[in-house]
Amino acid sequence: MREINIASVIVSKRKEKGLTQDTLAEHMGVTKASVSKWETAQSYPDITLLPQLATFFNISIDELIGYMPQMTADNIKRTYQKLSLEFSRKPFDEVYEACQVIIKKYYACFPLLLRMALLLINHSMLTQLPERQTEVLKEAIMLCERVRSESEDVWLVKQANSYAALGYLMINEPVMVLDCLEDTIKPFMSDEMTLAFAYQQLAQNDKSKLVLQASMYQHLLSILGFAPAYFQLLASDQEKFDEALKRFIGLANIFNVEELSQNTMAQLYYAAAQIQAINGNLESCLSLIESYTEVCVTITFPLTTKGDHFFDSIDDWLKALIEADGAPRSEKVIKESVLLGLTQNPAFDAVKDDVRFKQCIYKIYDYIGGKKHG
Repeated sequence: MREINIASVIVSKRKEKGLTQDTLAEHMGVTKASVSKWETAQSYPDITLLPQLATFFNISIDELIGYMPQMTADNIKRTYQKLSLEFSRKPFDEVYEACQVIIKKYYACFPLLLRMALLLINHSMLTQLPERQTEVLKEAIMLCERVRSESEDVWLVKQANSYAALGYLMINEPVMVLDCLEDTIKPFMSDEMTLAFAYQQLAQNDKSKLVLQASMYQHLLSILGFAPAYFQLLASDQEKFDEALKRFIGLANIFNVEELSQNTMAQLYYAAAQIQAINGNLESCLSLIESYTEVCVTITFPLTTKGDHFFDSIDDWLKALIEADGAPRSEKVIKESVLLGLTQNPAFDAVKDDVRFKQCIYKIYDYIGGKKHG
């Protein structure tokens, strides 16, 4: 977004048309001195003249005054990354205020509002105070609600529903989550197969392979992404929990997910370890914590995602996906959350004095560059 700068726009457009200040002044019914003052920013045209002036130059009033309410996709990405980094380096409220300035400035740019909502959701835990975190999450929800009610872009509205639902979940308002998502569960339908067959009919097999691999990759990570929530549902039935854990890990091993998506596997191991700790299965809990630790300390920055010998056509697609979305949180925040997830979770109190647990903590301290603690 550029600052309002009507002076340079008038000069540029007048010269584009090859007109003198006298000619413009005559058309507008003002003096040449008035036009001169407009062009040197000594004064501005009366507001009642703006429609006539914009029509004369065949531009919108927004363009006339140099106001562009939309931010480009590249600028949105850079803004998100910049603010995410600042959240890891500066006081939360200082960065939050910077976010508010940008939000107010681009309140009509719905793609930006969605990214700002996601930014606030991803970093709300940095406020530390529960009531402050709730305030920040409500701000994020409000941005999503604006997009839901004002945008005509179906995809943006769908994203806004998802982000709003996540925010409501984090502030313990499940009824509002249902309001956002209850009608979104539909019979499974996929356009990827149709698209892949179309590419095959055109003898574009490489594109067909990419479509199918990208779809399989996303569905694979989606299935495994359901594991933590599903584990919670089975926590009181050890037999069913063990079977679910066996199946999820078996699927992950078959597709080598520890190499494909460390974050997905870290969440799976962590959630399972928590359930085993609560149920008193401490040996299994420690093994899962060790697996969690080993996966986490392999995460490198900047974050990269790649395929493997099976998913051998999606590297460029994944790279473009990461570049478009950017990292959800900064390196510092991600690394510290790995440590806090173990040291501040009361579910692991029963194993915190075990040597295996301490060894995991030591590895994580090394990973984040901190000092070891006994």
